[in-house]
Amino acid sequence: MNENGGMMNKLAVIAIGGNSLIKDEAHKSVPDQFDAVRETAAHISDMIEQGWNVVITHGNGPQVGFILLRSEYSQHVLHTVPLDSCGADTQGAIGYMIQQSLHNEFARRHIARQCLTVVTQVLVDNDDPALQNPSKPIGSFYKEEAARIKMAEEGWQMVEDAGRGWRRVVASPQPRAIIERDAIETLINAGFILVAVGGGGVPVVRDAEGNLHGVEGVIDKDLASSLLATSLNADLLLISTAVEKASINFRKPDQRDLDTITLSEAKRYYAEGHFAKGSMGPKVQAIINYLERGGKAALITMPETIGRALAGQTGTWIVPDKQSS
Repeated sequence: MNENGGMMNKLAVIAIGGNSLIKDEAHKSVPDQFDAVRETAAHISDMIEQGWNVVITHGNGPQVGFILLRSEYSQHVLHTVPLDSCGADTQGAIGYMIQQSLHNEFARRHIARQCLTVVTQVLVDNDDPALQNPSKPIGSFYKEEAARIKMAEEGWQMVEDAGRGWRRVVASPQPRAIIERDAIETLINAGFILVAVGGGGVPVVRDAEGNLHGVEGVIDKDLASSLLATSLNADLLLISTAVEKASINFRKPDQRDLDTITLSEAKRYYAEGHFAKGSMGPKVQAIINYLERGGKAALITMPETIGRALAGQTGTWIVPDKQSS
């Protein structure tokens, strides 16, 4: 280990989920989010004290929704905010929370490290079918009449969402490349703890001249985290979520929590529909992608059980087939 904590340490990409930022419906304010981030920062600091280098990624769905709602309420006096700018704004704001929380935790523990946030762009394909077929619900719920007005006046595409009302849907293209990847690696090698690819990164495309342009869409943060872990050759992809372990037959009488499974087993369970599309599904798919591209190991667990999981006492480990016994 070098004194700056550089690449002589093992590198983990840690994707923290919504539960690490907003605990429940009653705790959505910025001070509430800070409290939640401070808790997660303590668990991440435990990893760093054990010798891990980490890059932290995070969700931003609720925070983007808040910006869109404020923008809508104030549109008679202020300009609206494009979705790509919402993504960049939330990367900065959430990164600030994580930076400050880790700074204070490091000072308390006498850890000579510093955290930085990289506002990250993620390249998507111009011809990704998702750009022509928006499917990701974002923002507020509307009654049908109000939704039809929005579709007519704003050009939004909207769908009825599970009987709860109508919501705007946007594209969710596949991440292809991390634009700031080289800068991220340079900062890791210089000893910094990083926050990157927040909310899946700002989706961008290249035009015929090679210039980047933001698109009205969102990238799944777990898929982007997987791509980042692959591009950095990370030793671990750790997906922090609301449950201690992943399960099959979830919430059924024969539910079984998973301890250690192989890539092949994960692919089979995924194909059998054990992991819901809106929750565990994208996380397992992200891990499958990472391991298929040569990743070493992946872990699913809660923030508060990260330490025990790394010690092999809990969590769901997913490993390449060659590591199976």
